[in-house]
Amino acid sequence: MKLVRKNLLLLALLPMLTAPVPLLACAACYGKSDSPLASAMDYGIFTLLGVVLCVLAVFLVGLVHLVRKGEAMHKDAVKRMEDL
Repeated sequence: MKLVRKNLLLLALLPMLTAPVPLLACAACYGKSDSPLASAMDYGIFTLLGVVLCVLAVFLVGLVHLVRKGEAMHKDAVKRMEDL
């Protein structure tokens, strides 16, 4: 009996869950690109993109610093080996 109830409940909820409802869509998905929600989402996307680019830039600067420091240490070691 419990299995039949569970299946009936699932069958009753399935059309409600799969039906497209324009009220649940955000302004950008629904097509109103001039709404405040769409412009706020654009600002949010640009902010997150800026954060990601800043993190990648810091990573790149650190990597370049390590490469240059390694090259300088290598040149110093070669110079010391030649002095021996």
